[in-house]
Amino acid sequence: MRELTPAYDAAVGAAAVFDRSDRMRLRIRGRAPGRMLNGILTGTMPSAPTRAPGGVPGGTATYHAVLTPKGKMITDLWCTHLGDEEQEDFLLDVPAAGRGGLSTHLTRFLPPRMARVEDVTPTTGMIAVVGPSAAQLLSRLALGLRVEAHELSGLPEGEWRASGPSASDGVVVMRTREVWPEAFDVTGPSAAVAALAKALGSAGACAADEATWTTLRIEAERPAYGVDMDEDTIPVEAAIQERAIDYTKGCYTGQEVIVRIRDRGHVNRTLRFVHLGDVDPPAKGAELFEVGAPEGARPAGVVTSATRSPKHGETVALAYVKRGVEGTLTPR
Repeated sequence: MRELTPAYDAAVGAAAVFDRSDRMRLRIRGRAPGRMLNGILTGTMPSAPTRAPGGVPGGTATYHAVLTPKGKMITDLWCTHLGDEEQEDFLLDVPAAGRGGLSTHLTRFLPPRMARVEDVTPTTGMIAVVGPSAAQLLSRLALGLRVEAHELSGLPEGEWRASGPSASDGVVVMRTREVWPEAFDVTGPSAAVAALAKALGSAGACAADEATWTTLRIEAERPAYGVDMDEDTIPVEAAIQERAIDYTKGCYTGQEVIVRIRDRGHVNRTLRFVHLGDVDPPAKGAELFEVGAPEGARPAGVVTSATRSPKHGETVALAYVKRGVEGTLTPR
């Protein structure tokens, strides 16, 4: 089993800070950005911010996929409404692997006279604060005690609170479940996020690395675009449809394929969380076989990401597994 590193130990026992600034952040504004995005994003569009108790700006970001007409993924992303009922202003939080594909897609399908795209990645920052002390630290250091720690801990995924007088000022603290310990994404101007990260370090939070994030993410059974999902993936295959698809909304690119699968078909493979026991983590692309399958049998699945899991005491993986396979899987 993987030894507990200081970063993992902090993330599950105290607080750890992960640099997430490699993700792309886009501001979408203009005459009708919400209407334009609604035809591109697969999920429910977020509502304008409201005032949480104490007058703190708050709202709920929503999770989406962006698809080709054939239902294949261009990326996944989170969408936050930073404006108000009169002036729509959206922030898209996009994985680094989806940067090129989404930029090209928006250039083709988002009319600039209706919605302007501004890449604010160079002027903004993003960190994730993870661990049982995360809410307490963020309540004090990010939100100035205007939101109690227990209130932050009780937020559902995607719900957020802002430190400034409006959602577009200061930093935004959003509950996330991309990893299994209590966790929050924090976005805002680069200087503000850097200052917060420094203050968190001074308060005892541990700076953590990408390898630790990956372990916590796999343990949380959450796929990552560019690793477990790519341009050949249909959202239903990745088992993200409950989070990413709004089956009641109007038309969006790729909708016909998604609805056809729901109503009349199935997919031949599905992303699953797999326990592999005391083996070295298999590489991405490694084939999995049902235990007891004879030599020459066809593989039952293929690994997308794997790790030695301190939480489970064994190697675990995310893998695409063929429909109908129910047995225990193992690499060869």
